[in-house]
Amino acid sequence: MQAYRTAATELRHPVNVALQGHAPLGVRVANAVTGFMGSWKFIILQTVVVSIWVAGNIYLIFHFDPYPFIFLNLAFSTQAAYAAPLILLASNQSATRDRATLEHAAKEAEEADSKDDELAARLNHLEELMQQLLAARS
Repeated sequence: MQAYRTAATELRHPVNVALQGHAPLGVRVANAVTGFMGSWKFIILQTVVVSIWVAGNIYLIFHFDPYPFIFLNLAFSTQAAYAAPLILLASNQSATRDRATLEHAAKEAEEADSKDDELAARLNHLEELMQQLLAARS
């Protein structure tokens, strides 16, 4: 669902403005890479590349990585070795954003509670005044 939001929508919340505006280059790269690696586009692209790789090497269209596809295995291992730290880095950034969002929401809730208390006190005061007016009329 988050992928469907535009950048402008995501940046409206003050926490997102603060985190996106001051994010280091490494965090932005990690978010972009993990965002792509977690997409259907990446899964389909990787499936097509692997299918072409295997079919091309089996049917001898190109024969640089014969069965059991050791070079393909090396490529997957390298991809996993780079993906894991990037996923952790993006996960840490997400946890930081979630924590900051919760803190911001708690602060807003406290402000709303104090305003509600103030309104309740004013309402009680008005009710007392109305009762005094009614008592004075009777």
